[in-house]
Amino acid sequence: MAFHLHRVLAFLTVVMVVSHAALPPELYWKSVLPNTPMPKAVTDLLQPDFVENKGTAVAVGKGGVNVNTGKGKPGGGTHVSVGKGVGVNTGKPGKGTNVGVGKGGGTVGTGHKGKPVYVGVRPGPSPFNYIYAASENQLHDDPNVALFFLEKDLHPGSEMNLHFIKSSNSQTFLPRQVAQSIPFSSNKLPEIYNQFSVVPGSIEAEIIKETIKECENPSTRGEEKYCATSLESMVDFSTSKLGKDALAVSTEVDKETQMQKYTIVPQVKKMVGDKSVVCHKQNYAYAVFYCHTTESTETFIVPLEGADGTKAKAVAVCHKDTSTWNPKHVAFQVLNVKPGTVPVCHYLPEDHIVWVKNQKST
Repeated sequence: MAFHLHRVLAFLTVVMVVSHAALPPELYWKSVLPNTPMPKAVTDLLQPDFVENKGTAVAVGKGGVNVNTGKGKPGGGTHVSVGKGVGVNTGKPGKGTNVGVGKGGGTVGTGHKGKPVYVGVRPGPSPFNYIYAASENQLHDDPNVALFFLEKDLHPGSEMNLHFIKSSNSQTFLPRQVAQSIPFSSNKLPEIYNQFSVVPGSIEAEIIKETIKECENPSTRGEEKYCATSLESMVDFSTSKLGKDALAVSTEVDKETQMQKYTIVPQVKKMVGDKSVVCHKQNYAYAVFYCHTTESTETFIVPLEGADGTKAKAVAVCHKDTSTWNPKHVAFQVLNVKPGTVPVCHYLPEDHIVWVKNQKST
């Protein structure tokens, strides 16, 4: 799908304006949470342009949404790119204006069309959204299935076969004002597809559709949910539920391995309180997190050692009450238990975040 030049230039204007008007995401974090360190799951989704503060810069993703006003790189001019897919360059000597679409890109001037932006894996229900029944593909192919376990197995010496995978979903945070300028609604799907040069009916289009649908679906009883389209909005939602002394934690693994046996080693740490906010990264064209409050839960930091010596510090959440979950949810099928009978726990992938009460404040 060709990307319309006027839309790209309009997007460029919005990004340029808001880059002057707002704090970069990590500075917003520090202003709201001065005593809370960023977990790796957050820092991995930030761009060095924000930290270095070279000129005016907004950078997101490996392809990113990137705005440079010429101070950051020699001969820069102005550059904007969206995801891995859409780029605008102006001001380079002898180059005129170039709009690239897709990973390899193409140009408006020559009429080439690139590939749609790739936003992640095939669509399917998230195992961490408890209103959904498991699909056959999920039961057989989803490595996250192995992350569910029973609370009785949460003790040193316990062994589990686990696969902590590095997500291929590397899309990073947009500044809040930029994210708010982009539609995020089921009734705006054609506009969203056009914004990111996604072909209707493609896998990418289905992923975008399903992610927005999950965000718009009603929450389960006793749960509050929110889809954060920026780091700032995630911080605001989480602190509104837990207070300004909230602590964010994420799973960290030495290296990616194949499915292997992991053993829980001593010094399992239980976090304070029975309420948390859990934020799960979604497949989308930029970083979107499905956040929900969880009551009657306990959060643990669990040290693990793999059969090959790999060390992990895994975040585990144990749900005391699963009575409102879908009876066909993947957890019940792999653990062979029924809703509301026993506590169900799960480890979180490395790109998910759990917010809890800071123990220092209690």
